[in-house]
Amino acid sequence: MVVVMSSHFSGSRGYCVGCGGPPTWRQKKMNVTKNVKSQKTTDVAFAREMKKLTIQDDSDVTEVALALAEDAIAAAVKFVEEEENPIKNIKWITHGEFTAERGRRQIDKFVSTWDCQSHWVCYTEFVERKDLIHSFHYIYCVRWSIPTARRPMARVSAAVYFTIKINKGKPPDAPIDVSYTLEDQSLVQRPGMIRFREKWLRDIIETKNDLLEILASNSLLPDFNQMF
Repeated sequence: MVVVMSSHFSGSRGYCVGCGGPPTWRQKKMNVTKNVKSQKTTDVAFAREMKKLTIQDDSDVTEVALALAEDAIAAAVKFVEEEENPIKNIKWITHGEFTAERGRRQIDKFVSTWDCQSHWVCYTEFVERKDLIHSFHYIYCVRWSIPTARRPMARVSAAVYFTIKINKGKPPDAPIDVSYTLEDQSLVQRPGMIRFREKWLRDIIETKNDLLEILASNSLLPDFNQMF
C-alpha cells in the first residue's frame, strides 16, 4: 500500500489512497444515527427485561406476604384453640413411686383424657423392660379398636407404644420420663406437648382395612364378612 504525501493530503492530515480518503460529514452523521438507534434498541430491551423482573418480584412479594398471613392466621387459631381447650395431661408419679403396674395404670389414666368418640375401646398391656446403661425402659402398648355388634372383636387395631424411662441416677422424687409413638411412625411425642388427634387412629385403622380388602380380593385371605 502506497502512502501519498503532500499533494494527496487534505490539510495537514494524510490518508491512504486505497482507503478512499477520510469519511465525509454525511458518513459521520450516518454512523452517529446508527449508534443512536442501536442504543435506543438496547435501552428498550433493557427496560422490557426490568419490567419483567419487577413484575416477577412483585409476584414473589405477594406470595411471601400470603404465606406469612396464612402462618399468622394458623398460629392465632391454634392459640385460641389452646386457650379454650387446653392440652390435657396428668400428674405423673415419681421414680420412687414407680412400678410396672403403676406405670400401666398411669398410661390408662392419661389416654382417657384424649378426645375420642365413645365407640373407641382400648386396653393397655405391659410389653417388656429394657435394661440400658443408665436407665430402664418400660415398654407398654395401648391398642385401640372399634368393635361393632356384628363384629365384637375388631379385625384390626391401632397401636400406640409408650416408653417410661427410669433413670438410674435420678433421685426418688424426680418425675418419670414418658414418651409415646404411634404404630409405624418414628415421631416421638410427649404428654402435654401436643394435642392428640383421633384422626391418627382412624388413619391406621383405614390403612389396615384397605390392605386386608386388597389381600382378600386376591384370595390371599378368607372372607372376613363370612367369618364374623
